[in-house]
Amino acid sequence: MPDTDAYPMTNESNYFAHPDQLQVGVYIQLDLHWMAHPFSFGSFKIKSIDQIDTLKKLGLVKIRYLPHKSDSQPLPFTAPQIAQASSAICNAEIVDPDVLALLAAKRQRQAQHEHRQAQLNACEKAFSKAAKIVRSINSQIHIDAKKTVAAADQLVNQMLDSLLIDDDIAIHLMNGNTLGDETYFHILNVAVLALMLGRAMQLSRDEIHILGLAALFHDIGKSEVPNRVLLKTEALNRAEQALMEQHAIWGVETAQRAGLDPRVLKLIAQHHEYCDGSGYPQRLKLAQIDPLARILVLVNTYDNYCNRNNSALSLTPHEGLALMFTQHKAKFDPGPLNHFIKCLGVYPPGTLVILSNDCYGLVVSVNASRPLRPQVLVCGHESGSENAIILDLEHENGINISKSIKANQLSADAARALSPSKRMNYFFSTSEPI
Repeated sequence: MPDTDAYPMTNESNYFAHPDQLQVGVYIQLDLHWMAHPFSFGSFKIKSIDQIDTLKKLGLVKIRYLPHKSDSQPLPFTAPQIAQASSAICNAEIVDPDVLALLAAKRQRQAQHEHRQAQLNACEKAFSKAAKIVRSINSQIHIDAKKTVAAADQLVNQMLDSLLIDDDIAIHLMNGNTLGDETYFHILNVAVLALMLGRAMQLSRDEIHILGLAALFHDIGKSEVPNRVLLKTEALNRAEQALMEQHAIWGVETAQRAGLDPRVLKLIAQHHEYCDGSGYPQRLKLAQIDPLARILVLVNTYDNYCNRNNSALSLTPHEGLALMFTQHKAKFDPGPLNHFIKCLGVYPPGTLVILSNDCYGLVVSVNASRPLRPQVLVCGHESGSENAIILDLEHENGINISKSIKANQLSADAARALSPSKRMNYFFSTSEPI
């Protein structure tokens, strides 16, 4: 129970303490505009003496605290503190140079966030445009093969121009609600992830280009598979699985008629061949599989784990990577697999998390060169603008990811604020300096 010498209360949200009463473990709620204090959140559990020093410099005469969320209670009231007490909660003008510097740094972070948001909006437009091209490619391949291959070639070149222009690349979670056809999103996801991984492995532009074309056409043979099998949400029976496995062969035949490069045909043929011989259609093993096909099968498997026909059975991105690295490690070439995990991090975009400050979050972007400190859309403890803000963990001291969770573990408020998508869709952009 709270100390009876603290400010009187009328309900659980009306406990107040003088700044000198604060100690580590007290959960406070600042009744200030978000930009009027230097903290990332207006509500948090005090974790350091430095935070207390900063709170004292805000000029507040009393600070609201929540006893039911606190690990400790405010220190006893002293007579001088009682004499200084006032009914006002607002702070005086801040003059302390340390706090002013912290506020300036916070404004800079906000400007950086606005810049990143503009980048993300441009990335969403590029993703939508690419998805429409992918849709056209797959619907026109049997009608005008030459034009379709040329469009695919141009798309891969455009993506490579963006991907290879800078050393700093960010992988973003896209909303993916533009076209409403999940087949094309899968193809684009595989292409984006394959190009990103080829770049991380420092392959030549020509090799990455071949990989990109193969990714765009890898499932072209599925047009021959009946929808009752292709879209089935339950496990396939033996006959249905045998039919599904034919799509790699049918894809090679279609790509050959379209005049695609022989190396592209080989990758299409092998995009379901696992290194332990458990894949299809030929049950090849590591040494028999083209090195580029090993990349293609890796990213294709990851996206299939995360975006299953039955979304209830889909793995989270964190679970998908963990499954590939632990239980299914023998299926993949260890070189590409290790690079893939380094690029996406332990918590890839789309992963729902709980942060060290007990907030719920959704990983929305990962910098390929700093994957352990992603950008997270965070559901705060207050309403309004703080209810869902983006934190760049690279610049947030003392805040990190505690664990990954599933959507059904979110609180109702967090589910509304974060609005997690049932599909994981990715695109990339350069991380431009600000």
